[in-house]
Amino acid sequence: MSGLVVNKLILAIERRAARTHNAWDDALIEASRKPAVWLVWVIGINFAAGVAARVMESNWYELVEPINRVAVLCLGTLFFVNFVSRAEKNLIDPAYISAPYDETTVRAVGKLVRISAIVTAVLITMQLFGYSVGGVLAFGGIGGIAIGFAAKDLLANFFGGLMIYMDRPFSVGDWIRSPDKEIEGTVEDIGWRLTRIRTFDQRPLYIPNAVFTSIAVENPSRMLNRRIYETIGVRYDDLGVVEGIVSDIKTMLEGHPDIDSQQTLMVNFNQFAASSLDFFIYTFTHTTNWVEYHQIKQDVLLKVADIIEARGAEVAFPTSTLHIVENAPQSTALNPG
Repeated sequence: MSGLVVNKLILAIERRAARTHNAWDDALIEASRKPAVWLVWVIGINFAAGVAARVMESNWYELVEPINRVAVLCLGTLFFVNFVSRAEKNLIDPAYISAPYDETTVRAVGKLVRISAIVTAVLITMQLFGYSVGGVLAFGGIGGIAIGFAAKDLLANFFGGLMIYMDRPFSVGDWIRSPDKEIEGTVEDIGWRLTRIRTFDQRPLYIPNAVFTSIAVENPSRMLNRRIYETIGVRYDDLGVVEGIVSDIKTMLEGHPDIDSQQTLMVNFNQFAASSLDFFIYTFTHTTNWVEYHQIKQDVLLKVADIIEARGAEVAFPTSTLHIVENAPQSTALNPG
């Protein structure tokens, strides 16, 4: 009955806290629900068991107090782990915080804190039952050497994941690719051993973290601009208007609202090609979004086509001109005098 009362009380507090968007109070209330209910049940059951043991004059009464201590310790650890997990979600959710923290950093810190809490709870529990924590730590130091040799790949992946968290070459949600390996996609999760990437054909790709210590990784998600770099050719018959075409295109780009005029912007006649007079366009868009970039690029290319047409020129395509020289012999008639 007491457990039900505690559960209803926490639910009432949770509904009241839901009226405000705070990252900490929601996490605190949700994390305390199960541990609080279980704590009431555990203490009640142990109290009843202790009374029964005293009445029956049983030695089981001596175990009630250590069990209570271990139960309180385990439930306290459960509360702390739940609180860290919920706070981790809230700190990266815009609904709870106006400036969400970096997801990769929050997850890394959350994992470290949870692991530390669990290890500490285990050591304290061993101490309560009379085990020497110092001996356990000494054994762990010696055994750690043997485990290190046996699990060097696992440790390499662990430290590879640690380097990702510290150096932050990419974060969850970033689009990455490697010129050294066939790796390209969106980062979904960075674990202690593996990093999960979702490729563009929606396949999950699991990569050991140690791989990232020996390859180059590009992070297009952190680009400041996207580049438009195109070479366009007109006919040799349009040589007289090439300079005007180049000038008009450059003016158009400088006034285009989606082109970043603060970046390099070049439009120049480039070469006499086999079948065309080539000029190139080199400029950058404001956006880095892949879809928006292609819409802007389409708009630019169509405007270029309009400028070429307005100058009376045409876009060149491969052609061949055949010159036929007529050199037929002429006969001369001789008139006798």
